[in-house]
Amino acid sequence: MALAAQTRLPRTKTRRTRVNVPGGIGGFLWLIITIVPVYYVVVTSLRDQNGFYDTNPLQPPTHPTLDAYGKVLENDFLQYLTNSVVVTVGAVAITLAVSLMAAYFVVRGGTRFAAVTYRVFLLGLAIPLQACIIPVYYLITQAHLYDTLLAIILPSVAFAIPLSVVILANFLRDVPNELFESMRVDGAGDWRMLLSLVLPLTRPALVTVAVYDGLNVWNGFLFPLILTQSSDERVLPMSLWAYQGEFRVDIPAVLAAVVLSTLPVLALYILGRRQLVSGLTAGFGK
Repeated sequence: MALAAQTRLPRTKTRRTRVNVPGGIGGFLWLIITIVPVYYVVVTSLRDQNGFYDTNPLQPPTHPTLDAYGKVLENDFLQYLTNSVVVTVGAVAITLAVSLMAAYFVVRGGTRFAAVTYRVFLLGLAIPLQACIIPVYYLITQAHLYDTLLAIILPSVAFAIPLSVVILANFLRDVPNELFESMRVDGAGDWRMLLSLVLPLTRPALVTVAVYDGLNVWNGFLFPLILTQSSDERVLPMSLWAYQGEFRVDIPAVLAAVVLSTLPVLALYILGRRQLVSGLTAGFGK
């Protein structure tokens, strides 16, 4: 009997996986469409001005050179990079601090005013930036902030807060209410719960919001174009636009500036990719 019982093994269903040929071909084509422009930018930045017109644009350079990068670095690129870092870090830090407190109030407030506040943030998502540029310009000039980095930071924060509050509020609603009640019983106040409970649990969502808002501020062009004028307050998007006139047809130098401007964003993504993915996929496993 024992031998017969041992010989009766449970039947396992074998699943046959079908190869998705159209999906694989489509994904490969999309990969090529995405990689080719990046490859072109990097390869062209390693050419000299004469070699750009003599050979095939997609052919690797026979004599790669870093002269285009040296030309860019000699023309105040580090100052533009520093200005972009100051604007991006300042705008993201203020946005995260204000949005986290606002999201906590919206979720844990439990009042009608909190619900109305959340609707106001939703309304802010429907207001395009281009429609408000004239009032923003008027406010900045009246506050005597024109042609300063603060003139870029403050409007960037204002337009980044609505979406950041919506994302953080939806994430906070998934936090069990029992955790807040237990800390309330222990005598913790709102600030203590915000710093000791909400901040650690919402770290993936904060990283997601920081990366998204950071990319928008880093690549922002309209605010620096309208609210700044001098070269001392110029950020990277404005410098790339100015390089086209400064270097005229020196395309390798322009593309070298593009490569240098993407390196900080690439480093930020490499450092925060795990938290970014976990924040984007939070809630899908429920």
